[in-house]
Formats: sequence, C-alpha cells, structure tokens
Amino acid sequence: MSAQPVDIQIFGRSLRVNCPPEQRDALNQAAEELDQRLQDLKVRTRVTNSEQLVFIAALNICYELAQEKAKTRDYASGMEQRIKMLQQTIEDALLEQGRTAERPGSTFE
Repeated sequence: MSAQPVDIQIFGRSLRVNCPPEQRDALNQAAEELDQRLQDLKVRTRVTNSEQLVFIAALNICYELAQEKAKTRDYASGMEQRIKMLQQTIEDALLEQGRTAERPGSTFE
C-alpha cells in the first residue's frame, strides 16, 4: 500500500508526514511518546529553546537505542553459548550411548 499524509502534533507543532495506513497507529503512538518526552525534558531541564530540547531528546533516544542494542547482542551471545553447550551435551550423550550399545552383553531382549 502507498503512504498517505497523516497530521500529528508534537510539542505544539503540527506536522504532516507520509505513512502507510497500517502503521498510522504506531506513528501516532510514537508522536505522543516524543511529545511527552519533550514536555518532561522541558520541566526537568528548564530549557525553553525547542530546538535544543529536540536535540537533547534525540540524544537520549539514541543512547537508549544503543543500550537496547547492546542488551540484545549480549542476550544473543549468551543464547548462542547455551545452544553450543546444549549441542555438545547432546553429542556427548549420543557418543556415550553408542559406546554402551557396542559393549558385549549389552543387548536387550
């Protein structure tokens, strides 16, 4: 589907952006979150310059994204190690089972 213009409000400003219809709700939620972040920053920092607040918010969001990416990498690395350990455990168990089956007198009847 093609993108359609959507009007959003952020920090008292109207913006028109193109957005696929199926992503309209997500865009509105993102706009609301950004607006709330800017309002919170304005109160916390007492900065009144809108451009400066936008840059601070952007830096904070980029930092949070970098933190989440690092968490994801660490999680993926940990899972990869666990999978390798599990694979090794399974291979060891199969080898041991094969050795047990090859011993004389170990047939079951």
